[in-house]
Amino acid sequence: MGLESALWEATRPAFRVRYIHDPTSTPRVPLYASYGFATGPTARAKLARIVRKAPEVVVKVTGRQRGGSHVKAHLDYIGRKGEVDIETRDGEILTTKEDVAERAAEWSDTLQWRSRPTVSSVSLIFSMPEDTDPDKVLGAVRALAHAELSDNHDYVLALHTDTPRPHVHLTVQAEGLDRTRFNPRPVQLNRFRERFARELRARGVAAEATPRRARGQGIAGSSMALVKLRARLRTEGSRQITQSDRRTHEQAIAVARGQDQLPPFIAAGTFRWQEIRRAYEQTADALDATGQADDRELAKDVRTFLDKHQGMNATPEVFAAHHARIIAADQSKAALPAPDRPPKDHGRGR
Repeated sequence: MGLESALWEATRPAFRVRYIHDPTSTPRVPLYASYGFATGPTARAKLARIVRKAPEVVVKVTGRQRGGSHVKAHLDYIGRKGEVDIETRDGEILTTKEDVAERAAEWSDTLQWRSRPTVSSVSLIFSMPEDTDPDKVLGAVRALAHAELSDNHDYVLALHTDTPRPHVHLTVQAEGLDRTRFNPRPVQLNRFRERFARELRARGVAAEATPRRARGQGIAGSSMALVKLRARLRTEGSRQITQSDRRTHEQAIAVARGQDQLPPFIAAGTFRWQEIRRAYEQTADALDATGQADDRELAKDVRTFLDKHQGMNATPEVFAAHHARIIAADQSKAALPAPDRPPKDHGRGR
């Protein structure tokens, strides 16, 4: 298996992709797929970013707004009620409450004939780690939105720098000019991640967009709604935890005590990670075989990466291991003999 094919097997996404083959090769191996895989020097650069841990971009759908009032409330939120610029598809800035209300009404007026509330807009967030240049993050999202959406969907952008991670809120009108609805699915979100990372690299920012399992990480298991709920509880200073976290911890404790088993997807993820490890090992062998000093150095980094990622670290697995260590520590303390203490003198001094 060649370098490109081995790397493709290690980094291909979970969803089904459309393979594109080289018709002259025997056997016919995939050169790239519908999500934007590239070959040659680009494949080496991608592998180097993965094993040398370039920052991973984050792209998430944060919500869907139904009706003009809901859209307006969302735009007020991302615009911090006038404190943050809201940039339109045409590069204009929504500067007043009236501008925001008008845009919200425009996105909803065409849907009023429907018999029930319909999604008027879809909101996404594009985020990068701390210390990333915010202007470059905004520029990357602006370029992505123009290339991917501007020919059919209206949208607005808002850059937030009030958290350690600079991030851009992209809100897209759901109804397109051709009546096509904007409803991003995993394939499109993955393409957005790839494009976002590529636009950042074009601006001199190290960035990559790979599936979690390609980096030796399992399913995180946290929806955006759960993340927001946790943040709200922390902000309120409440010691309450969510029902989801409570169930996860209870199951982890049961697994640590041998009373339950990890969910089936953990075993499936472990099996997939072993396949990915073999693909990375084949990639390292292919790099060593070229005889080039740079390739040998990259092969060394690949093997170092694999040494640090022996298993897949999914959230339930991590919690179960954490509670297992606590239980083992408690059992060790209980097994220790009680320390000898001098007998108490009950007599009275004379």
